[in-house]
Amino acid sequence: MVKIQFSRGIDEKVIPEVRLTRSRSGDSGTATFIFKNPQILAQGSTEDITGMYLIDEEGEIVTREVKGKFINGKPEALEALHLMKSAAEWDRFMRFMERYAEQNDLEFNKSE
Repeated sequence: MVKIQFSRGIDEKVIPEVRLTRSRSGDSGTATFIFKNPQILAQGSTEDITGMYLIDEEGEIVTREVKGKFINGKPEALEALHLMKSAAEWDRFMRFMERYAEQNDLEFNKSE
């Protein structure tokens, strides 16, 4: 089972928009996740956001770079940034994304 969590043990059901950038050398990159109206921000949720956890059969990828977006004082979105500092980290992240995409019927669109 492939899942994303913001608080350990609570799966996020909202599918994010994911934007990837990679250095020309291929040895670093970033992934920006944008979750519009995620469940963790739903009214009545008392869970603390402790990071973003990408979980699959290989283990866990963790980022603490999670920011909330608010409009008129109400939570609207979460944005999480994952930095990859080596080709191995990039490859590991891409394996996670392939599994996540397959499980959630997503597709990859390369920019021009």
